[in-house]
Amino acid sequence: MFLRPIVLSLTVLLASAPLAHATEQAAQVHSAQLPQASVFDEYTSAAEQLVDEALSYLGIRYRFGGTSPETGLDCSGLVLNVFRNAVGLDLPRTAREMATVGDKIGRQELKPGDLVFFNTMRRTFSHVGIYLGEGKFVHAPSSGGKVRVESMSTRYWAQRFNGARRIVDEGEALVPASGVISLR
Repeated sequence: MFLRPIVLSLTVLLASAPLAHATEQAAQVHSAQLPQASVFDEYTSAAEQLVDEALSYLGIRYRFGGTSPETGLDCSGLVLNVFRNAVGLDLPRTAREMATVGDKIGRQELKPGDLVFFNTMRRTFSHVGIYLGEGKFVHAPSSGGKVRVESMSTRYWAQRFNGARRIVDEGEALVPASGVISLR
């Protein structure tokens, strides 16, 4: 009488073992067939995150030296907030310092998420923005202004453009499992 429940339990256990093994094998085959995220997909995703994050700051007031959306942002404060919050990269504080990181690219090579630099104070790399695509960029302009999108082809910006940098590249891992990476 005491043996019957034990024998029944063992029978059920032995009968279900091949089923569990087959289910595990099917799961492994299915996951092996799923396409892995390509480097291009990772870059596209990072660029989309940068653009989306940058556009979320539209209308925030300009403040010289500002690094907080609550109190106001200057151009480099906007860029460092966007990169930190979108892809976990900690950029240097000033536009001039930002112009030394990443890869130098030409105007014709611009992709969304690239940094664009302008000479607005009679010195190179005195202003920075984030390229959005289609000749547009987002930036924190000057006193009295708010974060906004502008065309790089307007006379003012076209005359003052003085370089671009790609911080997030197609061939690089974007964010380590540990979190924020510093590029200072």
